[in-house]
Amino acid sequence: MLTYPKIDPTVFSIGPVSVHWYGLMYLFGFLAAWLLGRYRASKPTSIWTTEMVDDLVTFCVLGVVLGGRIGYVLFYDLSFYLSNPLEIFAIWNGGMSFHGGLLGVIVCFALFARKHTMTLFEVGDFFAPMVPPGLFFGRIGNFINAELWGRVTDAPTGMIFPGAGSLPRHPSQLYEAGLEGLMLFLILWGFSAKPRPTRAVSGLFLIFYGSFRFIVEFFREPDAQLGFIAFNWLTMGMLLCVPMVLFGTYLIMIAYKKNEFPTNRK
Repeated sequence: MLTYPKIDPTVFSIGPVSVHWYGLMYLFGFLAAWLLGRYRASKPTSIWTTEMVDDLVTFCVLGVVLGGRIGYVLFYDLSFYLSNPLEIFAIWNGGMSFHGGLLGVIVCFALFARKHTMTLFEVGDFFAPMVPPGLFFGRIGNFINAELWGRVTDAPTGMIFPGAGSLPRHPSQLYEAGLEGLMLFLILWGFSAKPRPTRAVSGLFLIFYGSFRFIVEFFREPDAQLGFIAFNWLTMGMLLCVPMVLFGTYLIMIAYKKNEFPTNRK
């Protein structure tokens, strides 16, 4: 059994203002996306400029934060937040939905694409490889917050989390950081290093994220307020991943059938 490294969720406080590790993880994620995006945009073959990357990342900050929080409120604990509406704004306590954040980002992609006379999937294909580092840092933030822990286990990787009882549990946050963060990044970054048909990178992102998240859900403790939603094993996270994988498969098929490539606008 591993020992859970207790880390104070608050990095430091100055008077009434506190800086939390959870918030810093989001900052690190956006910073990584910005730097990687500018690196890709600087290549001579890119249809993007570094100024466009700056613009898109700014859009996505709003999409992730608003969409992620609204998604968590609606998908996972609506009754609690209806009774405690001010808690909706306490994002430093955790409670962000990836699927809600994804919907928020898609809205931002659509607005950005319209502004720059691009297609939605041209934007999605460019930005998808920059997302996994943010997922990695977000899951590390969950781990530091000792939230979204795994199911009880006797595996050597088990940990006793504060507030989760006396039995060791899977550190499912770290599993997700490894799969949805590191592994997904390597897959998408390598795949997108060469020109791919429009929609292909977006489709691959949906397929692998949905598959990785579905797998980890077998190790992650279901949200207490929801539990298993069917068959004594199906969770909300699994259910939300199914349409992602199906739509991603559809995008891959359409991408290689149409075999369209973006036009250089520089």
